[in-house]
Amino acid sequence: MHVEYASKRCSPDQAVELLRNGDTIIVPTGAGEPPSLLHALSARRTSYQDVRVAQILAMRKYAYFDCDTVNHVRHVALFFGGASRSAGQAGWADFIPAYFSELPGLILRDLIPADVVFSMASPMDEHGNFALSLAADYTMAAIRKARVVVLEVNPNVPVAHGDCIVHLSQVTAIVESDEPVIEVGLPAIGAVQEAIGRQVAAMIEDGSTLQIGYGGIPDAVVQQLTSKRDLGVHTEMIGDGILKLVESGAVNNSRKTFMPGKMVATFALGSRKLYDFMHQNPMLEMHPVSFTNDPYLAGQNDKLVAINASLQVDLLGQCGSESLAHLPYSGTGGQVDFVRAANRSNGGKAFIVLPSTAKEGAISRIVPTLTPGTHVTTGKNDVNYVVTEYGVAQLRGKSARQRAEALIGIAHPDFRAELREAAKRILLC
Repeated sequence: MHVEYASKRCSPDQAVELLRNGDTIIVPTGAGEPPSLLHALSARRTSYQDVRVAQILAMRKYAYFDCDTVNHVRHVALFFGGASRSAGQAGWADFIPAYFSELPGLILRDLIPADVVFSMASPMDEHGNFALSLAADYTMAAIRKARVVVLEVNPNVPVAHGDCIVHLSQVTAIVESDEPVIEVGLPAIGAVQEAIGRQVAAMIEDGSTLQIGYGGIPDAVVQQLTSKRDLGVHTEMIGDGILKLVESGAVNNSRKTFMPGKMVATFALGSRKLYDFMHQNPMLEMHPVSFTNDPYLAGQNDKLVAINASLQVDLLGQCGSESLAHLPYSGTGGQVDFVRAANRSNGGKAFIVLPSTAKEGAISRIVPTLTPGTHVTTGKNDVNYVVTEYGVAQLRGKSARQRAEALIGIAHPDFRAELREAAKRILLC
């Protein structure tokens, strides 16, 4: 065994002893989170004061998600998910609003502290390198700033190409584990999602480059693209939907105008089959999110198609994609990054997708004005196409009145009359 590697190998309990009170721990997105380290931190959480764990999309509800011990260890969400949402809505988990693309820069400028990094990693190669293939995201930037870098090395983590490599000399401690990487299946797709998917898929041309967000509607689009040809991928998340497009022959990246021949992503979340596909695959590169989500770089792909979901859209086109009124639900993520990238792209199209109603048809998701307190995600000046199961509203270049009419036209028929009356009251009709 490599002498330096052996000297840095330790147990999870020994690794968390490297923490100091007041530290901020940076943890990668989703499947990149290291369970052995976070379980050890949870078990010893009352030993610390004012330690924060900052992460996008926590996957497991660790014991440190505890309202009674938040003065010891507190979660700081960069994007809420199922594990962290209730803590955010109850007010005892913190939230940092930010564009996904800008998180590395915020860390490098010390606007978000990065004292410690806990991350999953592949086994070390003969050159002393580990791959953070599951999530390069903001973690690569944090490693440059951190006092302590602890890697949970696991043989089930794939080795990917790209800017996701960490050298042994950058690592403070190594914890070994072999439990399977967390898997996430494709979301369930109902009739409404399928109808929206058809609307979007019909507008995607052969030779387009795709950015696909996570969720039932984006995956409904993906399932209807298997007959397309020469598609490319430049996205933040690679999942099983994209893998299906590769297997069908729809994605080959041959007509990409930025990094032709390569799929590009910043984090992976899917099945064991996906992680196996990623391993040493020359077609795929994993890069920090400051690269993948930079609107200038992503927009160099001709025919860039961005597909992202929202919770509510008002008659000007403002999207509330991350909260239920004032209650946080998710986060900004990369939605704005890729809407802007698609708007820059030659022939690009940015789609905001949502069902026309919520609560089993009781309320309209197309609304006169956003519900008070709603966090605006994508602004009216950026939104291009809004899609429900009832059609497509194209907004860029349209007047406020034209926007309102187009959006009312894709609302559920049961709500169109009252939307028109509301539009008159706010002088949009």
